[in-house]
Amino acid sequence: MTPAIPTPSPGPLAMALFGALILALLAGAHAELPGCKIRITSKALELVKQEGLRFLEQELETVTIPDLRGSEGHFFYNISEKVYEFLSTFITSGMRFLLNQQICPVLYHAGTVLLNSLLDTVPVRSAVDELVGIDYSLLKDPVASTSNLDMEFRGAFYPLTEANWSLSNRAVEPQLQEEERMVYVAFSEFFFDSAMESYFRAGALKLSLVGDKVPHDLDMVLRASYFGSIVLMSPAVIDSPLKLELRVMEPPRCTIKPSGTTVSVTASVTIALVPPNQPEVQLSSMIMDARLSAKMALRGKALRTQLDLRRFRIYSNQSALESLALIPLQTPLKTLLQIAVMPMLNERTWRGVQIPLPEGIDFVREVVTNHAGFLTIGADLHFAKGLREVIEKNRPADTRDPRTSSAPPPSTAAV
Repeated sequence: MTPAIPTPSPGPLAMALFGALILALLAGAHAELPGCKIRITSKALELVKQEGLRFLEQELETVTIPDLRGSEGHFFYNISEKVYEFLSTFITSGMRFLLNQQICPVLYHAGTVLLNSLLDTVPVRSAVDELVGIDYSLLKDPVASTSNLDMEFRGAFYPLTEANWSLSNRAVEPQLQEEERMVYVAFSEFFFDSAMESYFRAGALKLSLVGDKVPHDLDMVLRASYFGSIVLMSPAVIDSPLKLELRVMEPPRCTIKPSGTTVSVTASVTIALVPPNQPEVQLSSMIMDARLSAKMALRGKALRTQLDLRRFRIYSNQSALESLALIPLQTPLKTLLQIAVMPMLNERTWRGVQIPLPEGIDFVREVVTNHAGFLTIGADLHFAKGLREVIEKNRPADTRDPRTSSAPPPSTAAV
């Protein structure tokens, strides 16, 4: 009888590989989706290369090689800097060593400073205003191809008072396919939703108008609408200032479609009288649904948004009969939103939020394209500042000679 061959048990290496595979699959299943993507095309890289070469030329202009004078036996020589190029084919190994001592460290330093200075100007996690900040952390290493450099950013806003808070990203992942422009930036619905939820959590999405702040025509309409309730109150309350309060009830949501971008808002509207030194007297409370259209644009390095009121309705959460009674207020309240609320919103959204590009580089000739769940903006680049200006602005306080310890050991080979 043939003896049974025992089945070998998996070794430690196999178990380790299996465990690593499981961890990799789990990590992939919970990988964070980007809210913002940026593609740098070969056209932009060519522009940056030309600007970098211009910078290096400026650096080389500052290199001074002393004249060579001396003698060897009865032979006397005096070689000035201007004739180095003419004599380049006859330069001895000693002269090559001298050139490497003088020029190669400068080139190394210039390139290093150029790269670090540009990267130092890219905002990663910074305040947008006094209420919210933006997180542009890279989610993974940039992916380079023969024609593009693609980067994925978290692209998430957060309240400054809750720096560790984050919104779960369940939006469609933005995609970049175009290559005609120098740069393409893609934003998902998550990017805008996190902004609106951050402002909501920061308590910014509310408005209170009291007394003279309420437009006169609207004040008259509201008092006439609730005359039956007001006339039964005491004289001290009847003539007291009117208060109109709008408070967003839940974070607004952004919807991006090929046809356009909309923002849906649900808010409570409270109308009350505010007698001096007495508790306010509520006249009515209603729900407001509004839909805003949003147009995006890039100006400089800022993503700006222009909002426009498209749809508006008010209704009571108490009864259908009360909702019918609110119909006369529909038009004056919509007018209030258009003349008082929308300008305040646009003043804030038009300030924009910075896109993660180095200082001194701006977007020009942008084109916005809407997709299902995300939008892309293609643009060309413009150097608003020279690289030298950017580097000088960000140069550290230590101004020691760049050709000393900051450079690598000089090589004995020719440049």
